[in-house]
Amino acid sequence: MTTTSHARSFDAAAALYAAHRPSYPSALLDAVEVIAGRPLAGARAADVGAGTGILTALLHARGARVVAVEPGDGMAAEFRRHLPDVPIVRGDGNRLPLASASVDLVSYAQSWHWTDPDRSLPEAFRVLRPGGALAVLRNDSDESVPWISDQAARLRRFLGAGEAGDGSAAPAAADSLPSGRPGFTTRRVSWSRRVPLDAHLGNLASHSAFLVLGEERAAPLFDEERERLTALFPDGTVEERYVATVSVALR
Repeated sequence: MTTTSHARSFDAAAALYAAHRPSYPSALLDAVEVIAGRPLAGARAADVGAGTGILTALLHARGARVVAVEPGDGMAAEFRRHLPDVPIVRGDGNRLPLASASVDLVSYAQSWHWTDPDRSLPEAFRVLRPGGALAVLRNDSDESVPWISDQAARLRRFLGAGEAGDGSAAPAAADSLPSGRPGFTTRRVSWSRRVPLDAHLGNLASHSAFLVLGEERAAPLFDEERERLTALFPDGTVEERYVATVSVALR
């Protein structure tokens, strides 16, 4: 299955994505401000691969003047339902539909790995003003937690070696951050959230590996996970633990 097929699989599951994907801890946005050397309030920001607007909403709440960039029809429609007052334009990180030197911040939340860095990195710096910041964020399940590590191993076995996940669902937490490139500063924040078991399974189901696989073929895995987690969390509430990461580079 192609990368494009995985990336566009979200359009048919945008409501599931919006309902169950985790947000980002405020400390991660604090880190963006510290590294960038300026507050988000009043900054012109472009949130690329905005999806249903999880990060966009946080930037907007902090007073940033945000425009979202999103290629998918379904995701863009869901975005408009949640954030009707925030502008959204259609496009992707490899060819940004934005003027040169027009924004103070370009952000990618759980979306950088869908781009070609040889194209998206120059594009990000093209649209940034001098002194502006590129911030790449992601959530990954904290596999130092035994039950999460065990689940991740089961998911990878089910999906087969080499299946790349798209973040917090742990099929594979392939590190697609540009932190190894010169000029990037990286910060990590551990955090957790408590959600109903159905929401946890919905989060897993919203990841591209399972969306492409299809509900019928994925059903045996989710039935097994429901049984295992019911025994582990008898009150029906799952504590998901994450490591949220941001890498920031200045223009």
